[in-house]
Amino acid sequence: MKIIAAFFRLIRWPNLVFIAITQLLFEYCIYRHVYGNTSGGTAETRQLLFLVIASVLIAAAGYIINDYFDLNIDQVNKPGKVVVNVIISRRWVIFWHMFLSLLGLFFTVLALPVAEYWHLVLGNLASIILLWFYSTNLKKQLLIGNVLISLLTAWVIGIIFFSKYLLKINGPLVVDHNQIRFFRLTILYASFAFIISLIREVIKDMEDMEGDRKYGCRTMPIVWGVNASKVFVAVWIIVLVAVLIILQFYVLPFGWWLSVLYCLLLIIVPLIWILLKLFKARTSEDFHRLSTVVKLVMFTGILSMFFFRIY
Repeated sequence: MKIIAAFFRLIRWPNLVFIAITQLLFEYCIYRHVYGNTSGGTAETRQLLFLVIASVLIAAAGYIINDYFDLNIDQVNKPGKVVVNVIISRRWVIFWHMFLSLLGLFFTVLALPVAEYWHLVLGNLASIILLWFYSTNLKKQLLIGNVLISLLTAWVIGIIFFSKYLLKINGPLVVDHNQIRFFRLTILYASFAFIISLIREVIKDMEDMEGDRKYGCRTMPIVWGVNASKVFVAVWIIVLVAVLIILQFYVLPFGWWLSVLYCLLLIIVPLIWILLKLFKARTSEDFHRLSTVVKLVMFTGILSMFFFRIY
């Protein structure tokens, strides 16, 4: 039981559940809301199921390889939570990374026939490769690792969008009203995922400064300093809050009062709280608390997709 519990901790199972919920909500609350009864056949449901499984497996493999290469840093930053080489051997960790990566790619091919969706299969293959290089080197570089993880977070939504349309290199491009509406909602939620993930990644860098500095990482707080990193995070929070407030004025004429109240209380107010607490944060525990709240805001933001089913 100890090994099983350690394995689930290694793959960050709550994050995997979050990925699955995000993709399922995007399908059922956004895509099928936009297209109504013309979508949702058996083949489309099977494709969605395989895509969700593929995304979860690839993410799990990414978490595993990250902990494999972060062993020394984690022994400094969170010594009581280390799994690699303590409960599960490094050899088995590599095995599970390779196995889950290949299984994720297999389910990608099951969901998306290579002949028609080769670009998306390559996208998930690229995700696997990038997660490897992120863990080995890129996460130690200024801003590169943060942006990469944020892009991969947005890809969780993006791959569902792109799976709905075949890539046409030749021939006329025909776009209807539903496609435009679906595209706008995709941009909305993918952008939210990107920005909130970028905010959290930089806050986590501030939390992990001790171990990162000891092992030569060039993260933003180490290169620019904590104060400059706080300003960077604050700017993105202000941008996000401003956009969200503008969006509320856009939906108010449609009578989406419940949606506006939800966004105000569970997304905008917590973001303002994070902004206020950010400049008072000093210790690793302070930044960990902020990181947890950002994660909750990410979750409440994704849950807002439910309102497209209600209205």
